[in-house]
Amino acid sequence: MKLKSAGNAPWIFAAIILIAASLLSQASRLRAEGGEPRYFAITNARIVPVSGPVLESGTVVIANGLIQSVGATASAKIPAEAWVIDGKGLTVYPGLIDAGNDLGITKPEAPAGEARGRGRRRGAAPIPEHISTGPEDRPSTSPWIVASDDLNAADKRIESWRDAGFTTALVLPEEAIIAGQGSLIDLNDERVSQMIVRSHAALRIGLRPETFGFPDSLMGVISYLRQVNDDTAWYDEAAPPYAAHPNGIERPNVDRTEEIMTLILHRKEPVLFPANTLVEIPRAMRLAQEWNLHAVLYGGQQSYEVADLIAAKKYQVIVNLKWPEGPKDPDPEDIPSLRELRFRDRAPGSPAALAKVGVKFAFSSGGLADPKEIQKNVRRATTAGLSSDAALRAFTLDAAEILGVSDRLGSIEPGKIANLVIADGDLFAEKTKVKHVFVDGRHFEIHEVEMPHKPGEKPGESPQESNDDPEVGR
Repeated sequence: MKLKSAGNAPWIFAAIILIAASLLSQASRLRAEGGEPRYFAITNARIVPVSGPVLESGTVVIANGLIQSVGATASAKIPAEAWVIDGKGLTVYPGLIDAGNDLGITKPEAPAGEARGRGRRRGAAPIPEHISTGPEDRPSTSPWIVASDDLNAADKRIESWRDAGFTTALVLPEEAIIAGQGSLIDLNDERVSQMIVRSHAALRIGLRPETFGFPDSLMGVISYLRQVNDDTAWYDEAAPPYAAHPNGIERPNVDRTEEIMTLILHRKEPVLFPANTLVEIPRAMRLAQEWNLHAVLYGGQQSYEVADLIAAKKYQVIVNLKWPEGPKDPDPEDIPSLRELRFRDRAPGSPAALAKVGVKFAFSSGGLADPKEIQKNVRRATTAGLSSDAALRAFTLDAAEILGVSDRLGSIEPGKIANLVIADGDLFAEKTKVKHVFVDGRHFEIHEVEMPHKPGEKPGESPQESNDDPEVGR
């Protein structure tokens, strides 16, 4: 017996070595990944996939940043190495998508009296010696700017948005006539390159006139954009023949705006068109049709007046949740018009009006400084008639479809990115608490923090936005 045991000793020793090596490998992997595994399972939870019926007691398995399986807890296959979260009493939702904000975007500070230079953002340069006098100078036009190129991943607001249940955001460059391209990012703590879901996600267009120089009127801005559209169409026809057979063909002029705009139009990148009021919405649809743009109406707060028209034209809308309101310290002699008061009162009803006629819409935080204000303003929309299910779709699957990423985001389905929010109740209820957030399969603990604000602002406040319609405030 002793000899037989001695003979088996090398095999036993080898098995011990293999087990130890496996444990060391797993430990090394955990350390490399910040101490967390790549496998999770949320069990016994209520699951709201959005794309299908609610599971009252189910399990979601996460593997390598993706959703591996969704189903009843009794039949779930949980990997042995998975960290298990008991979801009893909790509800799992897809991660929320903010379809328009400036998280991580650094805005240049400019003294009073400065204006935009050629191809720069507002306030980015002092008044130039040569003032733009026509479309050839491309004022306030920089479609080559991509928001993710200069993204500040250390922006503390990213964590605040994530703690509120947001896992993805469309970050937009500062407004200009052709401001540049917004980027869709996941709100994790990785390097910027690892946060990007789609770098070229949407082109932002504005209709605000220049504060100094050309174009200094709304009519001038529209005329200028028409010229850009015509120039782009010409370049789209002239460039390919020259590229294919340059010999014997006059070389076309190279214009960076025309080059980039051609690429944007060919890949049918969504173009965010300002359309907030009763004046702006029909105008935006008319111009977008004229210029053959894949336009998404941006703003949409007075959609309650023209929801049927939007539905008939089959446009999609990103609704600005920064509902119009009066000034914090109003002048007693400055009495708002009845039209403005009606707008303030009825704007939160626009999402319900859009949902009623079948218009697909998403939500943008639109300059709100605190994610708590987002939840508060969503509750104003639900009070005005929007169902909680429609609100959830606007923040998840509908937003993903509008931005062209529904194949990877917006619902809880196998194969999609594991962006999840786990809360102790209805996600939009006032007393509901977010307990866990997953972004790209990474687990984040939730911390209650005070929202940072800019110098001179009180918490919860954000700068008032202007409107080219003098009778209606945003």
